[in-house]
Amino acid sequence: MSDRRLTPANGRVAAMHLAGSVEAERYVEGAPTMVAAPVVDLCAGPDGARDRQLLLGAQVAVFEDHDSWSFVQAADGYVGYVRSDRLMDVTAPTHAVGTVATHAYAEEDFKSPDLHHLPFGARVTVLDERRRFFETNVGFIPKKHLRGVDRPFTDPATVAQLHFGVPYLWGGNSTRGIDCSGLITAALTACDVTCPGDSDMQMAQLGEEASGDYQRGDLLFWKGHVGMMVDGDTLLHANAHHMATVYERIDIAILRISSLGDGPVIAHKRL
Repeated sequence: MSDRRLTPANGRVAAMHLAGSVEAERYVEGAPTMVAAPVVDLCAGPDGARDRQLLLGAQVAVFEDHDSWSFVQAADGYVGYVRSDRLMDVTAPTHAVGTVATHAYAEEDFKSPDLHHLPFGARVTVLDERRRFFETNVGFIPKKHLRGVDRPFTDPATVAQLHFGVPYLWGGNSTRGIDCSGLITAALTACDVTCPGDSDMQMAQLGEEASGDYQRGDLLFWKGHVGMMVDGDTLLHANAHHMATVYERIDIAILRISSLGDGPVIAHKRL
């Protein structure tokens, strides 16, 4: 059975490459579009539950716009529904937010009205460079808060650590709220590494099996959970027990997670 999360087909429409393998009323090529809001929910259905989130500037392929909802596939392959008014025509992002968060202002002045609160990883297009700000397609942003998309981070653990203290949010993918797999996605995407959206996909697709001592950047998987080691003894993970992204000694985390009924570590992967 095909995975709903990765299959761009909903009965009415399906991606052209699925013709002959799934049933649909019509088969279409996905139209390239971009996310126009700081953070949007990618839902299982129109007005449905949040599966994941997409950030400003993320490109998606739209297969259908129906009753104010667009049926889309994200760059990582994840399929779902986004409110159509949260999408815009594609531009070429030049920079991404490289700090925990920033604001886009109406003018080249931090006392001017703030137009948007942008999370880490949101992508924008720089139109002009001023003394302390970049003028972008969404407003004026402090230059110190943006990083060229041609300069990806090199250490996923460093990016993950930027999310320390971020509140836990099921399906969350931003510094406004994040879950375990969202944390891994944020860390790897910022390092220009393609990362699937959910922990089961990440366990299947990321890294190589490892054994022995833990190293910085290693991924540990439980059933339905994932975290990243920041050193040989410390796990960083977003979890519902603490309702935040926290550091936890790995031996304590393993014991606690098992005692709560979620079982042992089932995979140790090294990127």
